[in-house]
Amino acid sequence: MKIKEWFKKHKYILGFSFVIICFSLFMTMLFYKDSDYFWHIKAGEYMFNNDILTKDIFSWFMNGKYWMSHEWAFDYLIYLLKYLFGNSHLFIYPFVCIVGLLLILFFSNKDNYLKNIIFSLVWLVGFLIFCVFIQARPHMISFLFVALTIWFLYDLFKNENSKKIYLLPIVTLLWANFHGGSSNLSYIFCLIFVIVGLFKFNGMKIEATRLNKKQIIKYLSVALICALVICINPHGVKMLVYPYTNIMDSVMLNFISEWQPTVLSNASHYPYFILVILIVFIMLFSKEKIKFIDLALLGVSVFLGLKSIRFWGYTYILMNYVVFNYVPTRKTDRGTTRILFMLGAVFLGIFISNYDMLAKEYNKTVISKKMIEIIKKESPERLFNMYDYGGELIYNDIKVFVDGRADLYSRYNLDDYSKISMLNGDYVKLIEKYNFDYFLVTKEYPITTYLHYNDNYEVILDEEEMILYKKKDSI
Repeated sequence: MKIKEWFKKHKYILGFSFVIICFSLFMTMLFYKDSDYFWHIKAGEYMFNNDILTKDIFSWFMNGKYWMSHEWAFDYLIYLLKYLFGNSHLFIYPFVCIVGLLLILFFSNKDNYLKNIIFSLVWLVGFLIFCVFIQARPHMISFLFVALTIWFLYDLFKNENSKKIYLLPIVTLLWANFHGGSSNLSYIFCLIFVIVGLFKFNGMKIEATRLNKKQIIKYLSVALICALVICINPHGVKMLVYPYTNIMDSVMLNFISEWQPTVLSNASHYPYFILVILIVFIMLFSKEKIKFIDLALLGVSVFLGLKSIRFWGYTYILMNYVVFNYVPTRKTDRGTTRILFMLGAVFLGIFISNYDMLAKEYNKTVISKKMIEIIKKESPERLFNMYDYGGELIYNDIKVFVDGRADLYSRYNLDDYSKISMLNGDYVKLIEKYNFDYFLVTKEYPITTYLHYNDNYEVILDEEEMILYKKKDSI
C-alpha cells in the first residue's frame, strides 16, 4: 500500500493521536510539585541502595515504627528517573502518564471517538479536570490501571468471548506495588459488573442485559485471582485490608485536602459538576436506551467523585466507556483532518513557547537553600515542622515531626500536630509533651503568633513565608 493511500485510510487516527500527544505536552504545563514528591525520591534512593522500606527512617518521632510503604515500586521508579534524567524527569513522568492514559482511552474506544470527532475533541478538553492531579506522585499511574481495568471488564460485558480480562491480574500485581492503596478496585469492579449483570429488564428508557454463566465465571474467577495477587507485595495480606482501614481513619480523612468531598459551595469544584451534568444530559436526551451497566458505572463514579476530589479522574475514565454510546454519529466533514493537525499544532506551540518557564518551575522549592543550610548547621533533635515542609526536609536528610505520609502519623501524632499548629485544645501541654527544640513554621498559621510572643523562643532565620525558631533553653 502506498504511503498516500495508507495515510488517507488512517488520517483520522493519526490526526487524533497527534492532538493527544500535543495536548499531553500542554497538560504538563499544569504540573504541580508538592511536598510528597520529595520523600518519594528519598525513599526510592534508600531502597535502591538497601532494602525495601517497611519501617520509618525519616522521622525522629516515628523512627523504627511500621510503615505501610504501599507505593514502594513508584518510589524506586521516580528515583531511577531522577538518577537517569535529572530534573527533566519531572516532565517525563507526567507526560508519559498523561499521553499513556489518553491513548489507552482513545484506542480502546477508537470507533466511538471517530464517529463524532467534534464531540471527541470536546471530551478531550474535559480532561482538564485532571489539572489538579498532575504531580510526580503514584496516583497518576493508578489512572492508567483504572483505564485498563474498565476496558477489560466492559469488553467482556459486551463480548462473552473476550480474553482481555485475563490480563487484569497482571495489571493488579503492578497496581498493588506501585499504588497499593487503590489496587482493591480491580476485584471490586469485577464484582460490580457481576452484580449488575444479574438483572434483566427493559423499561421505558433503561434496559438491562443479564450475563450468561460463562461471563459470570470469568468475572468471579478473575476477581478471586486479583484479590490473591494483591497479596504479592512486601506487606503481604495487609495490603488487602489497608484501603479499608484508611477509609475509616477519620483523622487522616479530615486532614488531607484531596480527601475532602466535592461541594457546590466551592467554585473550583464546578468543572466536575459541569462534566457530570454534560454526561447525564447526553444520556437522557439520546435516542439510545440507557444500558443498566452504564447507569451503574455513572452512579459508582459520581458517588466516588462526590465523596472525594481525588476521584474526579475516575469519573472521567469510567465515563469514557459510557458516554460515547449515546453520542450520535456525525458525518465527518471535509477538512476535519486539517483541523485536527492545526489544533495539535496550537497545543504544541503553546508548550514550546512556555518550556523555559516550565523548566524554571521544576527547579523551584518551597524551602530555600539558606534555610536548609541553617537547619543542618543547627542540627535539631526534635524539630517541629509544618506538614507541607516534611518532604523537602526528608529530601535534605533532616529528620521530621510529620510529612506527607499521613497514614503513618494518623494513629500517633497527626492530630496533635494539627492542634499545635492551629493552637487548638491544650496545645501548650502538647508542645511540652514533645519537647521540641526547633520550630520551622509558616507565617500563615497561629503557631507562629504563639512563638513570636513567647520569650522562650528566639528567631534563627526569618524569611518571606517561613520562620525558624529555637527554644532558648536548648542553647
